[in-house]
Amino acid sequence: MSSPQLESPKQQTDLKDLAQDVVRRAMAGGATAAECVIREGDEFSTLVRLGQVETLKESGSRAVGVRVFNGQRAASTYSSDFSASGLDRMLKSALELSKITSEDPFGGIPEASQLGSLQGDLDLYSADVYSLPGEERIDYARRTEKAALEADPRIKNSDGGSFDAATGHKIFANSHGFVGQYRRSYCSIAAVPIAHSESGAMQRDYWFSVARSLGGLDSPEEVGRIAARRTVRRLGARRVKTVQVPIVFDPMVASSILDHIFEGINGDSVYRGASFLAGKLGQKIAGDQVNVIDDGTLPGGFGTSPFDGEGIPTRRTVVIENGVLQSYLLNTYTAKKLGMQTTGNAARGLAGPPGIGPGNYFLQAGTKTPEQIIAGIKDGLYVTEFLGHGANLVTGDYSRGASGLWISGGELGFPVEEITVAGNLKEMFFNISEIGSDLVFRGAMASPTIRIDGLTVGGE
Repeated sequence: MSSPQLESPKQQTDLKDLAQDVVRRAMAGGATAAECVIREGDEFSTLVRLGQVETLKESGSRAVGVRVFNGQRAASTYSSDFSASGLDRMLKSALELSKITSEDPFGGIPEASQLGSLQGDLDLYSADVYSLPGEERIDYARRTEKAALEADPRIKNSDGGSFDAATGHKIFANSHGFVGQYRRSYCSIAAVPIAHSESGAMQRDYWFSVARSLGGLDSPEEVGRIAARRTVRRLGARRVKTVQVPIVFDPMVASSILDHIFEGINGDSVYRGASFLAGKLGQKIAGDQVNVIDDGTLPGGFGTSPFDGEGIPTRRTVVIENGVLQSYLLNTYTAKKLGMQTTGNAARGLAGPPGIGPGNYFLQAGTKTPEQIIAGIKDGLYVTEFLGHGANLVTGDYSRGASGLWISGGELGFPVEEITVAGNLKEMFFNISEIGSDLVFRGAMASPTIRIDGLTVGGE
């Protein structure tokens, strides 16, 4: 199994030249402004189930996209054909489409003075994610699953152990003369064991580790053991009576609460009036200890990049400070719609207008450990999993299926399932009464453990 070839500096330069050439040709063809994005990457993925390789995938991809403006009209096309005729067709199609699309006075690319790129190594790329021979990558997956299967005799089956690796290279250029590029890498391992109770009931759970470099991963044995522990503790789960109690969200589900805040402060939702946080800038929307930050500049972060999807340098934005909403997250388009400035959060694919994406978006950690937070609760619920989507961003109404562990006398007790957690987001943010010290990034969005009061657990 071959490893991907590392690009030479000349290959990288060729792609930069190509992106600039596509923009130049779009302008020569009559566009009033133009952008080009080129993405290429390699992916490897394997799933081992009960010790046997079930899937093995290795692929490489490369594609180019162009967006052109004709006054206040815009159009975009993309292609994976890098031949001269393929690029000609892509450009011709975009230019012709831009003559017939509807006008939008808020469209356009950013001002030249706004463009730029963070300097220095942001620690986004490590060649070692592909340093293992193919057999050793499979062995990582096999070891992860094996550790889970051997951790407890009640674990009798598995949905597998996996190893994934990927590298990506992005180049972006526009007609104001901006051209930038960066490379990213990541790898991950995971296990999904299945445990059986004496009555034959089954439960599954999972655990994973993800990093920019192979050296940053937790050991397969550690990941497998944690996956097993999380799975076994679900055995014997039951329902509880409907009650209003303090609820503790483990970090994996706490980040979903943070995601609701992100959806609420996303410029698209705000200008459309589809967010309960529209018009709330400068107002208190959460408890005093709630501080939410979006920072696209953190070295090695999963949401870090030197520039956003429009060529604007990424930055650190304080979204909520001591419970007060300080900023929405915006790209150029939504900023114009709201009469504000972009926050450098444009995110884009190869075609279409940019959307809005997080940098490293997180709830600032508190000082208490999860154990200290749980110890302060006589009766309550520790949520480890949510099912389905049940948040209305316009009204804030919130209701989601959940499972977890009952808290009794300040300790985790029996497992619970087939329950709902219900409340309203407007009140939930105010009722975050404890924030844990256990902030760990496993993606671009992260939260420590949190306690929220005033929610209803719906059961029997």
